Amino acid sequence: MADATKITSGTLIAAEKVEGTNVYNLQGEKLGTVDDIMIDKVSGRAIYAVMSFGGFLGMGEKQHPLPWSSLKYDERQGGYVVNLDKAMLEKAPTLDAGSDFTWTSRTSVPSMEIPPDRTS
Repeated sequence: MADATKITSGTLIAAEKVEGTNVYNLQGEKLGTVDDIMIDKVSGRAIYAVMSFGGFLGMGEKQHPLPWSSLKYDERQGGYVVNLDKAMLEKAPTLDAGSDFTWTSRTSVPSMEIPPDRTS
């Protein structure tokens, strides 16, 4: 039997293919990559993307929860675009050991409100 995740097309994509996808800001600067997706067990909806940011060769990287709804896929760049800049990410909550971040099924991160998308 064929692996079902290899035959996705159109706007449907397997979660394993999202992992490793680059995330850019509106200026086209690479901010990081998607490490994981958090899915609500009851609704089946993607709630957060976990993005790695900063560091060098995996050292000093931070992981940030981004509301899934804040990511827009850009076919031209082959990655997701979010209305954030590096300075905002540096101040945003992280998932690193010692942080006080708590997962919820809410679609916004309290101390990191995503500005409205200005590309529409």
